[in-house]
Amino acid sequence: MASKASSGKAGKPAPKQAQKRPARKSDSGPEPLSKDEELQAYRDMLLIRRFEEKAGQMYGMGLIGGFCHLYIGQEAVVVGMQGAIKEGDQVITGYRDHGHMLATGMDPKGVMAELTGRSGGYSKGKGGSMHMFSIEKAFYGGHGIVGAQVPLGTGLAFANKYRENGQVCLTYFGDGAANQGQVYESFNMAELWQLPVVYVIENNQYAMGTSVARASAQTNLAKRGVSFNIPGEQVDGMDVRAVREAGKRAVEWCRAGKGPYILEMMTYRYRGHSMSDPAKYRAKEEVNKMRAEHDPIEQVRLRLMEAKSLSEDDLKQIDKEIKAIVNEAAEFAQSSEEPDASELWTDVLAEVEA
Repeated sequence: MASKASSGKAGKPAPKQAQKRPARKSDSGPEPLSKDEELQAYRDMLLIRRFEEKAGQMYGMGLIGGFCHLYIGQEAVVVGMQGAIKEGDQVITGYRDHGHMLATGMDPKGVMAELTGRSGGYSKGKGGSMHMFSIEKAFYGGHGIVGAQVPLGTGLAFANKYRENGQVCLTYFGDGAANQGQVYESFNMAELWQLPVVYVIENNQYAMGTSVARASAQTNLAKRGVSFNIPGEQVDGMDVRAVREAGKRAVEWCRAGKGPYILEMMTYRYRGHSMSDPAKYRAKEEVNKMRAEHDPIEQVRLRLMEAKSLSEDDLKQIDKEIKAIVNEAAEFAQSSEEPDASELWTDVLAEVEA
């Protein structure tokens, strides 16, 4: 296998000259979604929002232990990107991962059961918030170490090229992880071998409690790939239409064999870094302004109403249906049994003496 990788297509060096990024539309706004696409995006984002709200509630009740990083406010990023890929394409991310799981189609029951440490969870109750996986949905985690998913996602892309399967890997990470050294090693390898990987930087403005302006000398994170000849662009991560449009562009670039692509999603989290973070480092007025003017779900809701696609009563019914799904997931999680003590000895890799 090593010889094939070094001498075959996967190891072929990329051209040294920079490639031009794909042309963007010249109109004033992103490509509109159809009525069905708008409705599906609304449902998907609302499911994430209501699920995370319930998770926060259950954490406060002591039903979820350890760490819990909510995705509230960032829903358009993962929902838009899922609309840009096809079945078989992989997704890998960091610890703010519940939204990614739900967007890929993973069962809310299994996700919530894992959050509560129950045997009905995706990792049998042993992974918790940060470590869930689904081969069926091509979701590869959920990783607690900052930036660790970037070389792993690059490896998934290497496997895609090696196998010539035409698949692309979406590798998500945040503005804080963007300063990790392993990210740049991954960039270099990905461009050198022209790997089909889209690096999605979810810039929610704060790495834990530190603003990007105080932590990054270059605050335009889409430019982080310039020295590696990797094209990148900033995207309105609060608009699901803009995300999907940029995602399609990036995925097409990768699938055409042109190498990696960087998308910096300009987004915002409404809650603290984790449930233990009171977020006193930013003014309430800042959060309220984002909610009032840029909320990703509210944007879609208003478009549906303005187009008279749905009435206020229709939207309330959808919310009721989504809440029922989330409540069912919470009930399943609480009624599921805790893992048996014997599970401590399963799924463990150990060195065996000859």
